[in-house]
Amino acid sequence: MALQTLAPGLHFLPGAVNSVVIENGAGGALIVDTGLDESHARRLLREVSALGLTPAAVLNTHSHADHHGGNAFLLKRFPELDISAPPFEAAIVNHPLLEPLSLFGACPPPELRTKFLLAPASPARGIEPGRHTLGGAEIELLAVPGHATQMYAVRFGDVLYAADALFGPEALGKHPLTFCVDSAAQKASAAALGEMSGVRVTLPGHGEPTGDLAGLIAANLAAYARTTAAVQAALGEGGATVDELLRRVCGGLGVHMTNAGSVVLNRAVVSAHLTEGLAQGWARLRVEENALLFWPV
Repeated sequence: MALQTLAPGLHFLPGAVNSVVIENGAGGALIVDTGLDESHARRLLREVSALGLTPAAVLNTHSHADHHGGNAFLLKRFPELDISAPPFEAAIVNHPLLEPLSLFGACPPPELRTKFLLAPASPARGIEPGRHTLGGAEIELLAVPGHATQMYAVRFGDVLYAADALFGPEALGKHPLTFCVDSAAQKASAAALGEMSGVRVTLPGHGEPTGDLAGLIAANLAAYARTTAAVQAALGEGGATVDELLRRVCGGLGVHMTNAGSVVLNRAVVSAHLTEGLAQGWARLRVEENALLFWPV
């Protein structure tokens, strides 16, 4: 699929994850999120070159492999390419083993070292939120933590690239347990985007562009609330480990996991909502018979 134009000088490449291309007016372009792998990055570079543009810099909105896995291919072609990311996320882009390591809690087995959880390393530098000029393109970075520990949405004029702070309806339906490391922050970040004015079109990290920012936010907040409700319902069946609660939640939401990656990702989601529950007072934690158990309050 070819690049689609969102505004003069601003394009995106649709895919399993969207990549954004921002022209700098001098024949170069800032690439925002490079996709999962070489295949996506190769297609991205072909489309960028067709516009007569050369990659001038890369911004990774966060460190999940599907957003920076294409960095390595672009670096082969452009070794001096500047890559930036939120500071915490930049550490993971530089040392990608941290992603499956954090999810598994120890040295990850081969089943958790696939390209979906372990991208090639690339030399990213940390960048703070605010207004920046990257690769000659002027943008505004907005902190939207929750899906990742740190994550940026990107504003360019009246266009907002929400990254994974917001998901399109199809993605929400496909993944009832929307990934997050901090569910309370995930909800707050989505709600905060609704306070923005002058946004004409919003592009989620996964999904189609829309002119209905308020509707997109409402759909995401409803999905996040359903996950919280599912965790609360599972907890109401009695104290249990995270793994048992995950089994209950998946049963309640009709989720069928078939690989190790989906298990550790969904386990993290349940853990995040349990942490929110501890803070809000509807869950409690204690150790019994050498097991870490969560109970309803």
